[in-house]
Amino acid sequence: MAEKTVAAPTNSQGAVTTESTRNRERYITPAVDIYETADGLVVMADLPEVTRDTLDVRVDNNILTIRGMSQHATTGEPVYREFELVNFFRQFELGEKIDQSKISAELKHGVLTLNLPKAQEARPRQVEVNVR
Repeated sequence: MAEKTVAAPTNSQGAVTTESTRNRERYITPAVDIYETADGLVVMADLPEVTRDTLDVRVDNNILTIRGMSQHATTGEPVYREFELVNFFRQFELGEKIDQSKISAELKHGVLTLNLPKAQEARPRQVEVNVR
């Protein structure tokens, strides 16, 4: 699995362009830990203040996309704020060794855990030895 970054839109001269009709959203790259197990990969991403309703995890064209929108836990109008919550965005390119139809996700206490199982043909297997 390799990280896939999203290129900024460019015009015909190759200059980076911005859309002027709406506000530009700020995204940061969430910190992730990736572990390999015998069954596949486990990806753990830190997404503080992201809820299930504001989290989008999808796989499209071998690209795993994580997008989370942060929200303050308290309601009301802020009187004083020393930090601003930001949104999260990260993409990974998946190889053919991952069974994309069996990817599962769990969000608990601001940590997203993704289980990416290996495809059956990519899993190690024991070879039986016949003795004669």
